[in-house]
Amino acid sequence: MQDLGTEFVARIKDAAASGKALCLRGGGSKDFYGQEPVGEVLDTRPHAGILSYEPTELVITARSGTPLSEIEAVLAEQGQMLAFEAPHFGVTSPAPLPPAAGEGSVVAAPPENRLATLGGCVAAGLSGPRRAAVGAVRDFVLGTVIADGRGEIQRFGGQVMKNVAGYDVARLMAGSLGTLGLLLEISVKVLPRPVAEKSLRLEMAEAEALAAMNRWAGQPIPISATCWRDGTLTVRLSGARAAVDKARRTLGGEVFEPADGFWAGLREQSDAFFDLGEGEGLWRLSVPSTAPALNLPGQTLIEWGGAQRWQKGTGAAGGAPDARRVADAAGGHATLFRGGSAEQRRAVGVFHPLAPAMAAVQKRLKQAFDPAGILNPGRMYL
Repeated sequence: MQDLGTEFVARIKDAAASGKALCLRGGGSKDFYGQEPVGEVLDTRPHAGILSYEPTELVITARSGTPLSEIEAVLAEQGQMLAFEAPHFGVTSPAPLPPAAGEGSVVAAPPENRLATLGGCVAAGLSGPRRAAVGAVRDFVLGTVIADGRGEIQRFGGQVMKNVAGYDVARLMAGSLGTLGLLLEISVKVLPRPVAEKSLRLEMAEAEALAAMNRWAGQPIPISATCWRDGTLTVRLSGARAAVDKARRTLGGEVFEPADGFWAGLREQSDAFFDLGEGEGLWRLSVPSTAPALNLPGQTLIEWGGAQRWQKGTGAAGGAPDARRVADAAGGHATLFRGGSAEQRRAVGVFHPLAPAMAAVQKRLKQAFDPAGILNPGRMYL
């Protein structure tokens, strides 16, 4: 294990003094997400190691460069898991580190090196199929140690839930894409693996599936994931064996086995649905689960009980007006998740435009944490 916190702080202070941008990066497995990374790479992977793990307390603390796969393996030995099923979007075994980037540039991590890290998991804030049942990444972050844009160490939260009362700054780091600070250490709540799991498939039209998912959400049914695509609704049940068996009889449909590969393909977007053709874009629309079918051109995949709609084939830059108009009308927002050139992504904006009040909040947060604007500049809004 290496503690490179002091070295990282020195680099941030030098960058702040000179006004040079830093690209905070772990394995680079999520470089595609957000606007194009810029700046001199600060590679967090050498800053690795599990610092503490108390299975009886359901909490693990590790440095930001720790491979996500290493943490998942340690938890699995104790029958526990990161319940939000964070996607890796990369490989699961380490490879040699790439050379350091030159000033003002970003070295693309080769595919074989893209090993997801805990820091990248939290910074991206992306959750997998179980999110609707248990919560998102930010709901499991108990505490963080960060280096802000001044090169000052800040500690937020702790290792138990009572430490995160008041202004929950630790969770603010989840989904911030490194624009507010460099994550050094993270404490995360974990959960036991379910005793039993069973997946079912039911033939349903889109409107019927949306109605069913919302109806089931109000009932004591142990649904841990849902996915509708091409007239088929796939449902995963997780929990006590008796509860899973009862739910299987209640919902009907056909038992789908083995299903682990299906849910992994959904989490990692290795399923064929997520393959993009020339000029295609993948849009993620976050809307109320009760929103009706959105009727956008292209192919649709629905997760999270209806609250997450993936739309493929509407184009990258060209799909922005339709996707954002429809998301706005439904009371949600649309993100250009994949696809499009760097120029197109800058032109349309990866993330949904903020309302003036929210934009002002974002600006004040960036100024408070990174007054020189050197940390992952422009990766989100600023």
